[in-house]
Amino acid sequence: MSNHKTLYQIALTHIKGVGVMHARNLVQAVGDVEAVFTESARKLELIPRISKRLIAEIRHPEVMRRAEQELEFITKNNIQPLFFTDENYPQRLTNCIDAPVLLYAKGNVDFNRQKVISIVGTRNATKYGQEFCHKFLKELSERFPDLLVVSGLAYGIDIYTHRAALQNNLSTVAILGHGLDRIYPYTHRHTAVEMLQNGALLTEFSSGTNPDRHNFVRRNRIVAGMADAVIVVESGEKGGSLITADIANSYFREVFAVPGRISDSSSIGCNRLISDNKAILLQQTDDLLKHLGWDSDKKTPQPKQRELFLNLTEDEEKVFNALNTAESMQVNQLAIELDTPVSELFFTLLELEMKNIVQALPGGVYKLA
Repeated sequence: MSNHKTLYQIALTHIKGVGVMHARNLVQAVGDVEAVFTESARKLELIPRISKRLIAEIRHPEVMRRAEQELEFITKNNIQPLFFTDENYPQRLTNCIDAPVLLYAKGNVDFNRQKVISIVGTRNATKYGQEFCHKFLKELSERFPDLLVVSGLAYGIDIYTHRAALQNNLSTVAILGHGLDRIYPYTHRHTAVEMLQNGALLTEFSSGTNPDRHNFVRRNRIVAGMADAVIVVESGEKGGSLITADIANSYFREVFAVPGRISDSSSIGCNRLISDNKAILLQQTDDLLKHLGWDSDKKTPQPKQRELFLNLTEDEEKVFNALNTAESMQVNQLAIELDTPVSELFFTLLELEMKNIVQALPGGVYKLA
């Protein structure tokens, strides 16, 4: 991709008062990210919802100055920019309404692996939580060596997750709450460097962004959105993991929680997620595989009768065709394949269920009945 185009993509994220949803709408309204900056003010004014004040912010010289500075930084440090329309942008995120417009990646990994999980938990992890991470990832690596494991490089469960993934030769990605000009916490630097061989550091924040608390809260939505499932290993009564679990539920992701003793403060959050039906009880690896439909043996799909199509709408036929080529599919994967928002897809799937053409499995997985 040309540096020219990247410059405008970076600039889009530096317009004052323009958030991620606004930025996407802006590109859509104008037709192209470059046009946001190169169209005449007179033409921009003709577009609905683009005010004179916004045009002044777009034209502010500071926007381009910061973009040029960032472009220089990523070029020098071999950092890959991922714009939301790029093929190698994490496609599972494209269904999330507030997904970042631009991500910065350092490392070497495909974010669109067939199976992606996020593991989160308390900073005050116990031996119980550590041991679970190791056993769980060891067992998963034996079944799915191509699995991608996402976490946040923080103290506690996060860092144990990354290290357990590395020990079992799994690709692992850390989502950061700051720019790629630093590693926080500094003590995890060695692990972060090790991850670059078969994984990545990923962030939406440009260089010079401090690891402020609210940035970590924002970062949690990427942890939740780029995976098929979120696993909470240990969590106190309050904490980032519970926020991540809530976001994951709002994105129609499966959330799993590892139960603990009622007397353990580091298991209060997990036990409550389970009792509030906000997470599936995770006692062994098989629980995850069963709920996500990852345990089904691949069989050759039988071609279905063509007469079925006589009473299917166009949308229903698209879903049918997609499920006819795959044994089963998770709803988010199906949404990506058909380029349809998950919310719209649910209605089509419901219709197909009522016609006994599609069967719903646990974990938002669907297959032909």
